[in-house]
Amino acid sequence: MSRIDESREFIPVRIAILTVSDTRGIADDRSGDTLVQRLESAGHFLADRRIVRDERDAIAAQLRAWIDSPDVDVVISTGGTGLTGRDVTVEAHRDVYEKEIDAFGTVFTLVSMQKIGTSAVQSRATGGVAGGTYLFALPGSTGACKDAWDEILHYQLDYRHRPCNFVEIMPRLDEHKRRK
Repeated sequence: MSRIDESREFIPVRIAILTVSDTRGIADDRSGDTLVQRLESAGHFLADRRIVRDERDAIAAQLRAWIDSPDVDVVISTGGTGLTGRDVTVEAHRDVYEKEIDAFGTVFTLVSMQKIGTSAVQSRATGGVAGGTYLFALPGSTGACKDAWDEILHYQLDYRHRPCNFVEIMPRLDEHKRRK
């Protein structure tokens, strides 16, 4: 059950969008456009937007650059989560994760099952944390991006969401690195 506590003030976060594709450019990046539209409509800020080829090192390098940036709180990538030989986004994400958010993929699969049935097993959506930054890898389809945002990220990236959300624990993501 998801609910918004209207007595709490909304806290916008800075989100970077990464499209992983060998063929798309900004002009035809419908999934990236969908995520940008949704995050801005929700009141968040677009911190940056890039397109990189399906190359594990290039994807990981872009993720690391945003993890190191004080201007990015969340990275959402789209594309490259499937099963083919060129689908290496999940591996690139796992190269940089400090902690994986295991339930993100599970919940995404449950949401997908309601829309596309057993075809949901072909997605390897994943989430994790590194350097105090949330990282989410979504499939490249516009429908999958809508589902992930509308059913999961919209709520978890809203400080007002109860009983808990990602935003309220954001200041503590890297507490293990602080001196005592």
